[in-house]
Amino acid sequence: MAPRNLVARLISLFLFVNASIAQSCWKNTTCSGPTDTAFPGTWESNIFAPSSRTVSPASILSSEGAFISSFQGSAKLSGNGSQLVFDFGIEVGGLVTLDYYATGQGSIGLAFTESKNWVGEWSDSSNGEFKGPDGALYAVFNTSGKYSYTMPDIRLRGGFRYLTLFLVSNGTATVDINDINLTIGFQPTWSNLRAYQGYFHSNDDELNKIWYSGAYTLQTNAVPVNTGRHVPFLITGWQNDGVLGPGDTIIVDGAKRDRAVWPGDMGIAVPSTFVSIGDLSPVKNALQVMYDYQNPTTGAFPEAGPPLLQLGSDTYHMWTMIGTFNYFLYSNDTAFLQENWAKYLLAMDYIYGKVTYPSGLLNVTGLRDWARWQTGYNGSEPQMILYRTLITGSDLAVWAEDNTGLNATWNTRAANLKTAINQYCYDDAYGAFKDNATATTLHPQDANSMAVVFDVVDTDRAESISTKLLDNWTPIGAVTPELPGNISPFISGYEIQAHFSIGQTARALDLIRRCWGWYLNNPLGSQSTVIEGYLQNGTFGYRSTRGYDYDASYVSHSHGWSSGPTAALTTYVLGLSVTGRAGSTWKLAPQFGNLTNVEGGFTTGLGKYQASWETKEDGYALSYNVPDGTIGELVLPLLNAGELPRIMIDGQPVPQSMNPEIVGDAVVLSSAQGGSHEIVVQ
Repeated sequence: MAPRNLVARLISLFLFVNASIAQSCWKNTTCSGPTDTAFPGTWESNIFAPSSRTVSPASILSSEGAFISSFQGSAKLSGNGSQLVFDFGIEVGGLVTLDYYATGQGSIGLAFTESKNWVGEWSDSSNGEFKGPDGALYAVFNTSGKYSYTMPDIRLRGGFRYLTLFLVSNGTATVDINDINLTIGFQPTWSNLRAYQGYFHSNDDELNKIWYSGAYTLQTNAVPVNTGRHVPFLITGWQNDGVLGPGDTIIVDGAKRDRAVWPGDMGIAVPSTFVSIGDLSPVKNALQVMYDYQNPTTGAFPEAGPPLLQLGSDTYHMWTMIGTFNYFLYSNDTAFLQENWAKYLLAMDYIYGKVTYPSGLLNVTGLRDWARWQTGYNGSEPQMILYRTLITGSDLAVWAEDNTGLNATWNTRAANLKTAINQYCYDDAYGAFKDNATATTLHPQDANSMAVVFDVVDTDRAESISTKLLDNWTPIGAVTPELPGNISPFISGYEIQAHFSIGQTARALDLIRRCWGWYLNNPLGSQSTVIEGYLQNGTFGYRSTRGYDYDASYVSHSHGWSSGPTAALTTYVLGLSVTGRAGSTWKLAPQFGNLTNVEGGFTTGLGKYQASWETKEDGYALSYNVPDGTIGELVLPLLNAGELPRIMIDGQPVPQSMNPEIVGDAVVLSSAQGGSHEIVVQ
């Protein structure tokens, strides 16, 4: 028996080695992420992220996708053409290492797919040429013996669930697989991939899983900055060695592809990142690369970051500006704002210079946008985005301590634009916005949803729009008229916010369950992330109705622009949001729907923000715990319309200093103090 001091030394050595391994993170990146969750609890069982940066498959499937067995670390391939499918159980990404013993001569093929639809000897499509699948990698053996194969760095596979191994030989070779390990490539600065800085939990298990599937998607989209898709695109195979921007990690649009910074995606991805993972450094680096590549003469931002570096999008130009607001709101990164303020001003001059008169509407000449099939001229969607750009810009002018009067100027411009939008783009006969100021029968999902979310319309028009949006619904989501035949979780992310923002909670929750619930429970999907889009017939050929020349396997099954419910469930259902920089001011406005209890929280530089509520037979109970010194607004649902309920805060009646006022279906209490408080409403 070993002496106690020796045992202690061995234990210490073991812990040191494992700690060193854990802190290695990804390649040469710095481990700057959190080491533990900010909110430990039972809800951590819903986190899809693995507990280690090195993972192995969960099970073995046949070449037809049928379950064979759990994976215990070994398997066998015998004879030319033999193959097995290894299922990791969730979306993963990185570099695979195979340890095996081979007899004879031949090679092992490795093929990767996100969906079970395409398992086999060809990887699904990611290279960008739209011409078909990516093919496979090959581990070659020339003589009998032990081998170890690790994928080259440039062949990193950003997103997959299934790994097909198949044997190519003269017919007599065999391979005994001794081990399969995947080194996770995403969230490269985190040693602990489960160290979430936010959480959400309710009595509805499906909603909980949907929230965490969005969060996990955003993790897979936070990638090392030197692993972007190669440009020019390859005709065969794939290569992820493009430099995406500064720092160690950056947020891109998809795990498998495009693996590039697309600012339009960030309108959804950034708020969802903030309330869940909580790491905003990938967001900062993504925004910075847009400023770094801004046209210094015109002020135009790229549509996409390097190495893709596509140009010519007015909407994505504005999304960079809105992203700047969101990032600063959550982070209070004054150094970032001051460093880029002059460029922001140039960007505002560029886009507002396209407003024409007498209409006062934006004339869109940068036509590239998300996959909608019509763009340009006085399109209603860009008008909504410009309005949001002006409103958020006015706040940024104050935060940047710009004393040139821009706050007032941009607010005035926003008010004038709002008037013009409602005058020229709203279809009174139909009860929603047209796709353009010109005569058209198309009433888009994007512009109408954004009009409500961004507060471009009054209450009556908002209610009408919310009702009209229901006409697009199917059992598996809302078809978007501006991309016929397709369901876009990206744009539906704005629609659920629209319903929530006017108190149509049941509608918003219904759409979340239809769209995101359908995909999460789909056995052909990743069952852990959110998909880029799909067709209304339930197949994955997103955008194929527009005549794109690519197969359906090109669709991304881990796309951050589809993570809308993650932010929406926190902001509207839990009801907790920040309204001032880094949470100096905040709001708590719960929406119950058909739920009975919800809790959740997030973290800023000021500390933790947490809230919970529970409905009771005679009312409801609400609690919150936020940093001392912050000030909030409580928006408490009424129990009976127009009737002020009995409200107790920490066992005491509401003080008159909180100015209780009935507004719509709620009573609003101002100047709520930070700290920990209990509220009972009866």
